[in-house]
Amino acid sequence: MKILISNDDGYQAEGLRALTAALEPLAEVVVVAPDRNRSGASNSLTLDMPLRVEKFGKDRFCVLNGTPTDCVHLAVSGLFEHDHDMVVSGINDGANLGDDVLYSGTVAAAVEGRFLGLSAIAVSLVVSSSSARHFATAARVATELVLRVQRTPLQQATILNVNVPDLPYESLRGYQATRLGFRHRSEPIVKAEDPRGRPIYWVGPAGASQDAGPGTDFHAVANGFVSVTPLQIDLTRHHLIGDVGEWLQGRTS
Repeated sequence: MKILISNDDGYQAEGLRALTAALEPLAEVVVVAPDRNRSGASNSLTLDMPLRVEKFGKDRFCVLNGTPTDCVHLAVSGLFEHDHDMVVSGINDGANLGDDVLYSGTVAAAVEGRFLGLSAIAVSLVVSSSSARHFATAARVATELVLRVQRTPLQQATILNVNVPDLPYESLRGYQATRLGFRHRSEPIVKAEDPRGRPIYWVGPAGASQDAGPGTDFHAVANGFVSVTPLQIDLTRHHLIGDVGEWLQGRTS
């Protein structure tokens, strides 16, 4: 089995190293990651300039100025002579719960793998400012899920978004299949000034969980479970197609 590993925290990230070390005994592993932190890059693909790839170890590559999507796209679409069987993205340094998946470069790397026909898993460690950063726990979870996919493959269209509580492995309460919750609106932007007195702005922190009841990814992680959410690419609200068609024809009820 050949596994492509990528992330959005950059090729030197602790989570990437932990994930790579954990998966190397299971398969042939190739790493293609951004040369810097690209958190929040979502599914952006670089189309206005060429991309350069540099090697930083055996079967280890970083893409200069590349996004997570660039990394997976290059790796699967011709950077190597061999094909890959699976994309595993992470381990993200922070949660990708609920609405986060729309912005996450970690999830985007997995989505790009799925676009290109591969099984895909995105793994995130739900850290806080005071937590112990148990990347080894998330890495062990990743190996268990990869082995499970090897034994019993999921439907090819499935992307697994995995969020791991920041706990010692022995303290995890197990796995839960979950749906995405959602957050309150984000906090206000943070206004500051540059050294010349000109205004600059920082995007505010993500909002707190709002839809976080039983069955959601937020609830699972808060209660010590690994959250495993199956994602799909099709964003169409199929049940509204008929209503929209009637609306377009001028019917109001």
